[in-house]
Amino acid sequence: MNHISHWIGGAERAGTSGRVGPVFNPATGEQSARVDLASAAEVAEAVAVARAAAGQWRSASLSQRSAVVFKFRELLAQRAGELAAIITAEHGKVLADAAGEVARGLENVEFATGVPHLMKGGFSEQAATGVDVYSIRQPLGVVAGITPFNFPAMVPLWMCATAIATGNAFVLKPSEKDPSAALWLARLWAEAGLPAGVFTVVNGDKEAVDALLAHPDIAAVSFVGSTPIARYIYETGTAHGKRVQALGGAKNHMIVLPDAELDAAADAAISAGYGAAGERCMAISVVVAVGEIADPLVEAIAARLPRIKVGAGTEAGVDMGPLISAEHRDRVAGYIEAGVSAGAAVIADGRKAGDLPEEGFFLGATLLDNVTPEMTVYTDEIFGPVLSVVRVRTYAEAVALVNDNEYGNGVAIFTRDGGAARRFQFEVDAGMVGVNVPIPVPVAYYSFGGWKASLFGDSHMYGPDGIRFYTRGKVVTSRWPDPGTSAIDLGFPQTR
Repeated sequence: MNHISHWIGGAERAGTSGRVGPVFNPATGEQSARVDLASAAEVAEAVAVARAAAGQWRSASLSQRSAVVFKFRELLAQRAGELAAIITAEHGKVLADAAGEVARGLENVEFATGVPHLMKGGFSEQAATGVDVYSIRQPLGVVAGITPFNFPAMVPLWMCATAIATGNAFVLKPSEKDPSAALWLARLWAEAGLPAGVFTVVNGDKEAVDALLAHPDIAAVSFVGSTPIARYIYETGTAHGKRVQALGGAKNHMIVLPDAELDAAADAAISAGYGAAGERCMAISVVVAVGEIADPLVEAIAARLPRIKVGAGTEAGVDMGPLISAEHRDRVAGYIEAGVSAGAAVIADGRKAGDLPEEGFFLGATLLDNVTPEMTVYTDEIFGPVLSVVRVRTYAEAVALVNDNEYGNGVAIFTRDGGAARRFQFEVDAGMVGVNVPIPVPVAYYSFGGWKASLFGDSHMYGPDGIRFYTRGKVVTSRWPDPGTSAIDLGFPQTR
């Protein structure tokens, strides 16, 4: 059985804690590997190595850093298929979806290659007589990323590309459910010429997370995951004096107005609701049907469900793979049962799909109609292939529904009315808005993040916010006076 260890000091390092966790192939239900789970002492050792490397890496010129990131980008583009296959084997998503994940991560690497421009400061000549003032940005030192199972490559690339390009050493704690992608990235960074210790992988569970959050040499922590854990990461990390960006859960709505193009809206609901088996923080989990479009929209979505082929992500023609674990599959099935018991109309029940593989952690696509805001299928983040339809009478009711929800990650509106779309983006309380775009994930040169209980901290992830998060500003006031004019002056400094 494959044994997955840590990456410390530029090489694989076997764990010493004596604790290991299982890694499964979700398509078969069989254990495929075991992963070392780090102790607090192992985390401390890894951080010490990273700290020693951080000083050297900070001293590297911007062009030297950029060259390494460019080489990493070249290697990643060449071998994207390898990484996609690793993702599919441990997460279960179909190969095409895994390849898309790698491509979106690659965009963030490409953004980071521009670090010589992105790190430019400002300069004011003659701010006072003979005095110049300029601003610079400098790296924090050692920073950490704690990443989720649903995007084992893309989310680490959201973090590490920017952190490394700006001169930090980066310690990654990936999900213990699918850790192999992190080790693959570590080997690629080494091949690209990154000095040993600048990129570290520490596998583990809560013990490793708590050790990172408490370690005095970790200056900042980035996290993506559920809202309860995001809140814990933020509160614990900031209590230890760290800069923290913690992205939490979501309940993303797709509002469909009566004038929307019906087929386009139905296609979007299927794609955004069931892609990656719903295991996306940007998945559409609620379709808000406004007025008379509700009946034809539900019919159109239902008509498309039989076309969704469920199976192993490596099989040709498969649209939706398994869930990550048996426990998570059963949790999602429990939400379906709760929705039925609460009175939702079952249009399709993924627990009873007749063509599901016998082995593995599979559920079919579920569609629930007449869902109300009091039901747990509406209030909770299910993170599975369950699409709920809430019917409202007016645009105003739809916006109020979204704004009253505790989450504010992503939202979409489908309409042919430009005025309605413009009003919607102005009024809605969410961090990412799509207009006839169901999954409005920002491109790499913007930043990703939600509002309300979907974000803890002041900074969104990657893009310009990522540059600011992984650096801190410094302002230098300098004077090079003519020696003949120098004199003692105990008065308050003057700028005029």
